[in-house]
Amino acid sequence: MFEVICVSFAFVFGLAVRQLGLPPMVGFLAAGFAINALGPVLRLPEATGDILDYLSHLGVLLLLFAVGMKLRLRQIAQPQVLGGALLHFVISIVVVTPGLVLFLGMDLRTAAMLAVMLAFSSTVFSAKVLEEKRDIGAFYGRTAIGILVLQDIIALVVLSIWGGQAPSVWALYVLALPLLRPLLFRILDLTGQDELLVLMGMLLALVIGGMGFEFVGLSSEIGALAMGLMLSTHKRAKELTDALWGLKEAFLVGFFLQIGMSGLPDQGDLVFALVFIALLPLKAGLFYLLLLLFRLRARSAFLAVVNLATYSELALILTADLVPDKLVAMALLVSLSFVTASPLNRVAQALFDRYESQLQRFQTARHHRDELPTDMGNARILILGMGRTGSAAYQYLLPFEDRLVGIDSDIYKVEPHRQAGRNVLWADVEDAGFWRGVNIAGLHAAVLAMDGTEAKEAAAWALRSKGFAGPIISHVLHEQDVERLKAAGATHLYLTMNQAGMALADHTARALDLEVTPSELGRS
Repeated sequence: MFEVICVSFAFVFGLAVRQLGLPPMVGFLAAGFAINALGPVLRLPEATGDILDYLSHLGVLLLLFAVGMKLRLRQIAQPQVLGGALLHFVISIVVVTPGLVLFLGMDLRTAAMLAVMLAFSSTVFSAKVLEEKRDIGAFYGRTAIGILVLQDIIALVVLSIWGGQAPSVWALYVLALPLLRPLLFRILDLTGQDELLVLMGMLLALVIGGMGFEFVGLSSEIGALAMGLMLSTHKRAKELTDALWGLKEAFLVGFFLQIGMSGLPDQGDLVFALVFIALLPLKAGLFYLLLLLFRLRARSAFLAVVNLATYSELALILTADLVPDKLVAMALLVSLSFVTASPLNRVAQALFDRYESQLQRFQTARHHRDELPTDMGNARILILGMGRTGSAAYQYLLPFEDRLVGIDSDIYKVEPHRQAGRNVLWADVEDAGFWRGVNIAGLHAAVLAMDGTEAKEAAAWALRSKGFAGPIISHVLHEQDVERLKAAGATHLYLTMNQAGMALADHTARALDLEVTPSELGRS
């Protein structure tokens, strides 16, 4: 009965909110509240809460493991990450604590604990949104995730101090984990591409990272993230992430259901949640000003802040241990913050484009070194997106035209290309500021090899807006996106899977010495 009700409610509510243009996670939260309200009628087993808690915990660990594999330690040590996270944490506590004492009549200790919890943002929400947009590797995505990782570490310290859960002396052995990296790399090399690859990911995320860290008194979430970081430089990291994707998504449904099932709010809980939802823009505004203080451009700061404009699921864990009478209110607040942040993240770029002139007023004259403007030199062919597809296109075109330039928003993809002598630059093609400052007069053709349809659409519009009249070639995964990209200015569109099938058939014909032309293969 448990699985019938949970899966059915999650699917129906998820499908319903998708029709409204909202992400399914909002529907999963609503499904959780609906199951809670109808609990006596549905006759759910008493262990429902424990089962969901277990499944959601697995989903969170797998998600953080996947995030860790897309991070680098040095990005967490960046000034804007360290300074932004720590300053925001301190300022939030100093401002919110007196407010809770004065306006809600709380004692100082309770107010201080709640202020700490309200300072955190949701790692799970932000990681999931960035992963769906494929922006974890983008500069703003790396900045947001770095801040969230530091917040998680702070939360662990808070729980240890106030909850009396100090790490054991065995936790010192965690510092020796980097010594195991060569062994883990070797094991991953030996693992094939079947179910063993999935099992290895689960072993690292759930057993060594999750249970192992808990055994020594550390957070299992930090453990899963750390194990992901250990493998982040391995050539098969993306392959392992993709192998775990479906499993992680299924378990994360339990996470959102669990939040919705935390309890039904009373009037006091509702007032508490609405007050702090109304104050959420102030939390986001503080993040924005701090990131600008560390010389981020307005766009990067804004997009990072939209991802940070939530309240954290970790607050629920801390509340349950330290202020249990506020658990339902906090669950409602976290849920509402997800509901408000979800549509904002979908239109974040459009919002920035609309209010760019106002947002840039606070921008400093000097920019972060990771966002220097780019010059495409004498390039005749531009390739946007230097993943597997873009890299293959670059290598194929090189013998015919050496005046190539590739662009990618992930600096960790760009660096290996530069080391190999390829002309690859860092830039975010969805950034209108990049297109305003770049000279494309010498370009003859542009290839759109990015993953996201929105990014391709934005790039095509930008190229045409700058007067580019040459061909724009793009691969497309879904047939429904063809007309969107044509309307944006793309001239040559190729359905990737169709083209792969035709190429495979062509090779088959050649192997059998069949006299079949490619056009005949296409018609068949």
